[in-house]
Amino acid sequence: MTNELEKVKGYFTEKLEQHGATHRGVDYNSVESQEARFFQLIKVIDSSQPYSLLDYGSGYGGMYDYLRRIGHQLDYYGYDIAEPMIARGRELYAHDPKCFFASKIEEIPVCDYATVSGTFNMKLDADFDAWTKIVVQSLHEMNDRAAKGFSFNMLTKYSDADRMRPDLYYGDPCFFFDYCKRNFSKNVALLHDYTLYDFTILVRK
Repeated sequence: MTNELEKVKGYFTEKLEQHGATHRGVDYNSVESQEARFFQLIKVIDSSQPYSLLDYGSGYGGMYDYLRRIGHQLDYYGYDIAEPMIARGRELYAHDPKCFFASKIEEIPVCDYATVSGTFNMKLDADFDAWTKIVVQSLHEMNDRAAKGFSFNMLTKYSDADRMRPDLYYGDPCFFFDYCKRNFSKNVALLHDYTLYDFTILVRK
């Protein structure tokens, strides 16, 4: 694991210790903003039938709780590099056979879909280009484990300059749209029309 990821792992472990299994424990400002992002991400999913999902950077499994609440039927695989997050998810859903957590990506099978929400935002003191490389590597890992498609979000470089923070990563939506079209699928959507300072990309296979 790179030094950059070790620092992020420590950051989110501390957040969980401070706030527990809540939106603040995974560094969201509110439940509403967390679920607004989930709503965009799941547009890649055909929920008319049961499916399997890799939640990349899952935290304690907030996405799973949201999906069950809105009626989705799925086998859920949560992946996170912060072992305390995985441990908390296993505690919360200990008696749910449809819910699985792992801190090693190799333990996750190929799923129908993969999503990642907010995981790419916190770069701390990492160099922009180094963090971009980590993001791209992560997208390839998601692509390898998503048979039907995947989706991801991140803060946008079009955010107001006076609100941008040096510890956060602001991605270029045009770069990531182009990268996904060239490397993953011809069927790619860029969503940048909702009232948050980020964007969502959907990759359908």
